[in-house]
Amino acid sequence: MAAIPPRRRTALFALFTTVVAAVLVVSGTPAFAADPEGGTKKLRANLTAAAKGYDQAKTKLAASKKRQTQLDATLKAAQGRVERLTKRVAAVANRSYQLGRMSTVMLLLNSSSPDSFVERVQGLDMLAQVDGSTLASYQEDIDTTKKAQVALAAEVNEQKRQLLVMERKKKQAEAALAEVGGGAAGGFIDASSPAAAAAPRNSDGSWPTESCTIDDPTSTGCITPRMLHAYQEARADSFTHYTVCWSQRSSGEHPKGRACDFSSNASTFKDAAATGSDKAYGDRLAAYFVKNADSLGVLYVIWYRQIWMPSTGWRAYSASGGPSVVHTNHVHLSMI
Repeated sequence: MAAIPPRRRTALFALFTTVVAAVLVVSGTPAFAADPEGGTKKLRANLTAAAKGYDQAKTKLAASKKRQTQLDATLKAAQGRVERLTKRVAAVANRSYQLGRMSTVMLLLNSSSPDSFVERVQGLDMLAQVDGSTLASYQEDIDTTKKAQVALAAEVNEQKRQLLVMERKKKQAEAALAEVGGGAAGGFIDASSPAAAAAPRNSDGSWPTESCTIDDPTSTGCITPRMLHAYQEARADSFTHYTVCWSQRSSGEHPKGRACDFSSNASTFKDAAATGSDKAYGDRLAAYFVKNADSLGVLYVIWYRQIWMPSTGWRAYSASGGPSVVHTNHVHLSMI
């Protein structure tokens, strides 16, 4: 087989490059998809594990505190009833002691008239009913108090466990971020950011398990319902610049439909760091996702060499590479 002349090889390579670029554009995958999000696959896996673990512990802690509040109310109500019934029980005991000195028959025989006899019979019957009800309620409230006290002690221990888990997951995130800086950072905060509508949660406050089942409006791929909700909320709040969510990559949340890249530019991903109005747009968008992180189910946000996670707040993210890798031309959002 004859060798291909150098000029022809160059022409073929140029054609191949053009075809690849065209495929990327048609598929809705940004030109920087080959390099996922900076750092390493291990870093992204550790960040995801740390963030999810922290969120789960935080959810369990909130549920435990809610149960503790309910138990506190139950305990106080039961203790109040016990206090009131203690006086009644003492009165019942005193009355039983006094009546015990005279037999019931003697009490009835001493009635001055038939009417008095009937009244005393009815009174004794009512007294027995009242005393029995009082003693039963008293015992029931004592049992309720004891159970509530035991349950409260269990909730306190549960909260201690979840706080330890949260601290451990925070350290895990900080250790992972040490690979790309990880130091304290100023972050992006905007008190005037609009409030996003909350995504659906389970009855216990946890996030439903979701998979890539919804058509991605930004590409030919798919995204999760929670990712779609966050995307739609952002657009409803005027963050409408060019965005790509799903893309085929070797790792990270994009191929799982759990991430979107929001360009700071209105129409494309520029191969340059955002400045001026584009930079201001990215600042506002990053702050928006952080403010609504709990409502939307945010895993982490990356923008302009910084990363935000629920456990750590804003930290330096100084991965080496072009604008896409260090996130100076787009805001990256990953969802739980």
